Amino acid sequence: MAHSCDVRDPESISNLISAVKQRFRQIDILFNNAGIAHPSANVDQLGIDVWKEVVDTNLTGTFLVTRAALPLMPSGAAIVNNLSIAAKRVFPGSSAYNASKHGALGLTNTLREELRPRRIRVIALLPGATSTDIWKTLWPDAPRKKMMSAETVAQAVVKCLLLPQDSTVEELVILPTVGTL
Repeated sequence: MAHSCDVRDPESISNLISAVKQRFRQIDILFNNAGIAHPSANVDQLGIDVWKEVVDTNLTGTFLVTRAALPLMPSGAAIVNNLSIAAKRVFPGSSAYNASKHGALGLTNTLREELRPRRIRVIALLPGATSTDIWKTLWPDAPRKKMMSAETVAQAVVKCLLLPQDSTVEELVILPTVGTL
């Protein structure tokens, strides 16, 4: 099922969750993957509109989608929040992106503790440089050949999700063999 959704818009999210409920009745895996970056700019040069757009998408969007999805999530379900290694490390010129990812890690850790009694696993995915379109904004000339593929990251996530229900990977940090770029 394909359904467009603006993760910054509660009404758009409500429409998505209604469509999912009608078709599937429940959500077994929620993968929060919506995210944007901004062109490199130091804090004193970053516009407030850019800041808000990044934080609203990367942090508030994760909160809104998760909050809306939780009523459809049974015991044994899982949430994977794609955060980026920027949730633990900072990159100059990326203040809004860094802040949104650090905040999303805090949200993820809080969710994990709140959802333990419901036996819903919450995984913080912190990939390093992965060859995706976000680099067109972050660093257009980035050395793509040194990056991981999205398929590599997906394989690692699937392995975490296939663990027995009595275990969870709380944080999955996966980096290119060459390290951070």
